[in-house]
Amino acid sequence: MAALTPFHIAFPVHDLDAARAFYGGVLGCPEGRSSSDWIDFDLFGHQIVAHRTGERPRAAHNPVDGHDVPVPHFGVVLAWDDFQRFADRLRAAGVRFVIEPYIRFQGQPGEQATMFFLDPSGNALEFKSFRDFANLFAK
Repeated sequence: MAALTPFHIAFPVHDLDAARAFYGGVLGCPEGRSSSDWIDFDLFGHQIVAHRTGERPRAAHNPVDGHDVPVPHFGVVLAWDDFQRFADRLRAAGVRFVIEPYIRFQGQPGEQATMFFLDPSGNALEFKSFRDFANLFAK
């Protein structure tokens, strides 16, 4: 796999203080630059920017493996052991999962751990992991 560069995503939040508490406190994302209308966070080396819009985003759902997967969503692919530690951290912080951590495609090339949860504004996040990152795009 080629060396990855950080991605950037900007997303709406209804309350910057709640976003700061969730992304900075619960998820452990260091805060970067900010203003009265936005905050940069370091999400595992990627730049995410919470922009205050005053409105909660509306999510749709798509059926996948018997789950209602929230769309849109974003997140990071973590190392296998880091995924479990991160899931434990979220549970300890009282985060409610939209889809509890589980293993998809067990025993197949695309085997992965995945979990979904919402931020305080209703933005959906998915974090996942592969035992072998080379299978990230395996069919």
